[in-house]
Amino acid sequence: MKNWIIVLCTIFIVYAGVSIPVFAEESNSDNKTDSLNLSSKAKSAILLEQNTGKILYDKQAHEKLPPASMTKIMTLLLIMEALDNGKIQLDEKVRISENAASMGGSQIFLKAGEEMTVNNLLKGVAIASGNDASVALAERIAGSEEEFVKKMNEKVKELGLKDTKFQNPTGLPAEDHYSTAYDMAVIAQHLLDHEEITNYTSVYEDYLRKGQDNEFWLVNTNKLVKFYPGVDGLKTGYTSEAKYCLTATAKKNDMRVIAVVMGADSPKTRNSIVSNMLDYSFSHFETTHLYKKGEQVANLNMLKAKDSNVKVVASQPISTVHKKGEKPEKFTTSVKLKQTIAPPLKKGEQVGTMIVKNGNKVLSKTPLIVEKKVESANIFTLFNRTLQKIAKYN
Repeated sequence: MKNWIIVLCTIFIVYAGVSIPVFAEESNSDNKTDSLNLSSKAKSAILLEQNTGKILYDKQAHEKLPPASMTKIMTLLLIMEALDNGKIQLDEKVRISENAASMGGSQIFLKAGEEMTVNNLLKGVAIASGNDASVALAERIAGSEEEFVKKMNEKVKELGLKDTKFQNPTGLPAEDHYSTAYDMAVIAQHLLDHEEITNYTSVYEDYLRKGQDNEFWLVNTNKLVKFYPGVDGLKTGYTSEAKYCLTATAKKNDMRVIAVVMGADSPKTRNSIVSNMLDYSFSHFETTHLYKKGEQVANLNMLKAKDSNVKVVASQPISTVHKKGEKPEKFTTSVKLKQTIAPPLKKGEQVGTMIVKNGNKVLSKTPLIVEKKVESANIFTLFNRTLQKIAKYN
């Protein structure tokens, strides 16, 4: 009788998958830091550490303002996701529509009917802030500019952002098109999860149509890429309403930070504010690393998988941030897995989250992913495993 109970329990586990309690999302917050006066000549600003999301400085970071071309940070995020899931390929050619070619403002002067690779269009967006290139890629990914904007706003909701709404993929002036310094920083944080984006945003100058009559010289609108060591992105913005904006990122001593400034009165002021914020972060803070990207943090025994031993790894480096000269905060780590995990799973698919806490305060939350593709076991494998379970208890 005992053996049959074991068999029944084993079969239930095999067909039900892995069941683990779900956890609630918690926000990462910090004390007010606007008294530092790092951005007195900007309407809004924020400085945060990339891996943990810890806010190192902020000034009116939740004020809704026009983001201008910083809008393209979301556009770039959707482009990188489309590349990752195979919807588009870097070497495929995109035929330029009348709509894309008609975009005003900053552009790479695409002509209707022209064909350009996704790779070169991506350069046009990331380096030169090309509105025409942005719309061309938006149309290729979603079928139309309007459908792409829907995807942008769906992504806003997915990220849990409440103070952002987009009307276009370019940032050109439009009614009811707004964001905040905080929301821009969070979107940038997710864009930087796609590490290859800095291969584009860090380039100061390049060429399109090299050697042709219509050769175009790309010059990065973010001058800090050239003049501030460690800066490798991300996106500037300007309209008469938004004034001068910038979302910048820099990495030094294994710490990456994101600085956002909105509403500065000149590009010189904007760049100076961001430089001061970056100086402040690197001179006052440092990180303690817990796990490297790709390092194993958990193991799953999945009876329904072809290979039942499934490694769970960190999707990105896991660390804590503290002020220099101070002892790192005492922290605890916990792994929270999804309620139901069952094959098949794609390589890199998220199956849980690692939460780092100081007491009840959440310091960071990092997605945990499967190291390799997880295939379903066939019926013969499942049957053999069941027999092995029976034999074990005989």
